[in-house]
Amino acid sequence: MDAVLLVDDNAAFRAVAKALLEQGGFRVVGEAGTIAAALRTAADTRPDVVLLDIGLPDGDGVSACGDLRAVVPNAAIVFCSVRGADQYEDAVRRSPAVGFLPKSQLSAEALAAVLGQRDRR
Repeated sequence: MDAVLLVDDNAAFRAVAKALLEQGGFRVVGEAGTIAAALRTAADTRPDVVLLDIGLPDGDGVSACGDLRAVVPNAAIVFCSVRGADQYEDAVRRSPAVGFLPKSQLSAEALAAVLGQRDRR
């Protein structure tokens, strides 16, 4: 069972995401609303997966991705945003993230599919 850290500044979205992911077999081990809190929480919880919003109050997830990778080098980082993947395609490709998942399509199955693509690389 993959341990997930949810990083999003919207508490209501985090609650829905947690419920969806836990119903599908993931274990949410932490939540954060800022990059600073994400780095602390990642260090404390050592998640297998970080679901990372791109727009955060103290910076953007794309820039923070490398910092998170340094804290939890084995974690799979998946970007999540209300905007479409086409707007972030280049940024995702250049980052250490394993993929992108639109918030409107978030489910345990969708996250597992993104993680499965990483495993096939």
